[in-house]
Amino acid sequence: MSMNSESLSKDPSTVQQRRQANILLLRMQWLVILLLIAALLWLYISQQRFQHSVNDRLQSNEQVISRLNEMDDRLFAMSQQTLPEPRVKASSQAQNQLDLLRIQIKAADRLLADSNDSAAIELLRGLHWQLSQSSNEIAPALTIVIKQSLLKDIERLQAQSSQPSPWQIQNLAIQNIQEFLHSHERLGSYEGTDLQRRELVDAATENKQPLNVADNSAASDTNLTRRQLTIHEVIMTLNLASQASNMRKQDQLVSYLTQARKQLKTLVPKASTSDNKKSAQAGAIGIVQADKKPIDGQSNLETMKAPSDIPEVIVWLNQLIAHAPKPTPLLTTEILDKPQR
Repeated sequence: MSMNSESLSKDPSTVQQRRQANILLLRMQWLVILLLIAALLWLYISQQRFQHSVNDRLQSNEQVISRLNEMDDRLFAMSQQTLPEPRVKASSQAQNQLDLLRIQIKAADRLLADSNDSAAIELLRGLHWQLSQSSNEIAPALTIVIKQSLLKDIERLQAQSSQPSPWQIQNLAIQNIQEFLHSHERLGSYEGTDLQRRELVDAATENKQPLNVADNSAASDTNLTRRQLTIHEVIMTLNLASQASNMRKQDQLVSYLTQARKQLKTLVPKASTSDNKKSAQAGAIGIVQADKKPIDGQSNLETMKAPSDIPEVIVWLNQLIAHAPKPTPLLTTEILDKPQR
């Protein structure tokens, strides 16, 4: 009987625990359900807010677009009222084409300055073809004149490309003079000492005076040093003249050649003034003949023999100064630079 009473006392407690567990589970389920409902409400509200913001932005964009369209319409209406006549349009287009043509001709002049004759010829041919197209709106009379000048420029450049350039001939002549001066500078020490010794020996024998060897060596050393320095300065000046010729600058070329001629004249001895006059006269005759035939001036420079002494170098420099080449601009450049009426 005691065992039955204990089991009956335990049963109510288990039943109560089960009830309490069921109640706890129900409460937890309701709590989860409430949390899910709250999350759904928050998502719905946030989605509605995002949709409203997007709609507001779309409306503002539509307003901006409508305003821009209205402004475009107003600008178009104003431009239609102020448009020029078709003739004015055509003239402005023709002026633009002329400006572009001037820029292209300047590019051709630059190619010629860089000694790129073939590229300049191709560019001029392209301009001639461009003027022959139907899109050309330049005046017909001016178009004919420009096309004729382009053909003349192409023919002249083709003739020049088949012959050596006068600037190249100048450089070759300057290089020949420099080579002679280099060899003359090397041989000057031996020839100068022998010549001065012979002169001193002859003077001593005629006057029957003793020869001072120390004075002879000192004088020869100073004279040779001055001569070598002068020749070296002339060579450096000719280097500058060659650079000026490469850059097609006539004024600098003539200036450097004149300076080299002045420096060389100090090396001509007084005893050979008669020979110097003869060489100067020969040089003057050559210059006069070259002036009578200006086309053959550069060929005279090509056929001149290599110099053998300083007076002949001076004659060479006279020829180079007299026949200093000039950069000839294109005929089309002169036509386009003229003011158009």
